[in-house]
Order: sequence, then C-alpha cells, then structure tokens
Amino acid sequence: MTRAQLLAALGGMLAVAAAWEGLGALEAMRLPAGAARALLPLRRARREGREPTAPERRRLAWLASATLLGAGWLLFGPVVGLLLAAGGPPAVLGLARARRRRYLAELEQSAPAAARALADAVAGGHSVRGAIAEAARGVPGAGGAELRAAAGELALGEPTERALEGLRSRAGSGPWEATIAAILLTRESGGDLVRLLRGMAAALEESHRLEHDARSATAQARFTGVVVFALPVGAALLAELASPGYLSSLAASPLSAWLAGTAMMLQALAMLAIHRLARVRG
Repeated sequence: MTRAQLLAALGGMLAVAAAWEGLGALEAMRLPAGAARALLPLRRARREGREPTAPERRRLAWLASATLLGAGWLLFGPVVGLLLAAGGPPAVLGLARARRRRYLAELEQSAPAAARALADAVAGGHSVRGAIAEAARGVPGAGGAELRAAAGELALGEPTERALEGLRSRAGSGPWEATIAAILLTRESGGDLVRLLRGMAAALEESHRLEHDARSATAQARFTGVVVFALPVGAALLAELASPGYLSSLAASPLSAWLAGTAMMLQALAMLAIHRLARVRG
C-alpha cells in the first residue's frame, strides 16, 4: 500500500469520526428560532405521531433543499449541489414519515400494557374515566402519552365516547381499536370489562412475542441482503481509492456504463425481493 493510499484511508476514518462528533454537536446545540420552528414537525412526528401539515411540509422542504444545496455546492460543486437540493424535499418528508411510523410502532407495542393497566384500574374501583387517568400514570412511552392526552380531554369535560374515539383515531392500530371497542361495548351492553381487557392483554402479548420470534428468524436473511448489496458499492469505492478516475472511466464507456447500470438495477430488485420475502406483518 502506497503512502497516498494510507493517507486516504486515514482521512476517511477521520471523516467518519468528525461526522459522529458533528451529529453530537448538532443534537446539543441550540438552533435558531426559525430553524427550530421548521424542524418542530420532525420532533412531533416522533414524540406525538403527528403528520406534518402542508405549510410545515413546505418549510421542511425549503430548509432541506437550501441546506443540501449549500453543502453540496461547497464540497462538490454546483451540479452536485443542485442534485442534492432536488432530492432534499422527498428525503426530509420520508424522514418525517419514518419517525411517525416508529412512534406508531411503539404505540402498538404498548397496547398490552395499556389494556392491563386499564383492567387493574377498573378492578380497583375506578370508572372508565378515572381508569384512563390512573392508567396514564403507569404506562410508559407512547401509550402513556396517548392515555394522558385522553385523560386531559376528559378533565376538560369531553364525553368519554368522544375522547376514546379521538384516542382510537390517533393510535390507528388494531390492538388499540380492539381495546377501545371493548370498553365502548361493555359501557353499552354490560359485561366483565376487567376480564375482557386482561384476556386481550394476554392475547396481544402472545401476538407480539410471536412477531418478535418471526423477526428474529428472518434477521439473517435481511442482514445477508444488506451485505450483498453493500459489497459492490464497497468494491467500487476501494477501486476508486486505489486508482483515482476508475469510476469515471467506466462511465465514459457506453458498454461498461450500461452494464453497471443494469447491475445496479438488478441489485435494487434483489433488495426489494429480499425485503418482501423477509417482511413480517404484525
């Protein structure tokens, strides 16, 4: 290995370390008021599961485009900066949706604990309205946040049915819908709500355990797909590092460019197939 290659490898490692330090600094620093307000929808998508509104999406898109345009222009030139700016809006909106999906997944995972806490509160002598407020204190994470929101609505005089319907619409998942339907059904027609909620909690916990086992069984297939997809990319980067200009020489030849494009398309199709085959539906 030549001296230039050693310096290039050292520079790459230092760049990775600097990127991690930069992320830590961004998380710790206080952003300007305008930037913090523009990034607030991303925080709400993760902490409250809120979908960004149309004006919020426009602000996020403008902020992402301006940031990527400036960074790409300074580091790689105007062409790369414009390309990165064009990809900024869909990337930041995809990030907001991904953060909201994480919140909804956490909310779904907390459904058994919420059902069991509601059953314990009702068994302790609370009404449904009091049980919601009591359960909100003992359920952590997203489930507790949604129960606290419903308890706040009830404290302001909201009818129980309307507060539960609001909780159901925000949760948007089968376990929470079933729990709320059980509460509303027993309010109208009677029945043993405590036994019903505890039975639902046990069934939901068993369902989550089976889903976790299925994800563990398919983890190797997903990891293998990622490794196979990353190998050609890593080989191309190493070839460019060893012989600068190698990738541009491939792009200059029509045949090699066509073959490389076809290989990239097949890689993407393979990743999509692996993702669909290894997907576990809850």
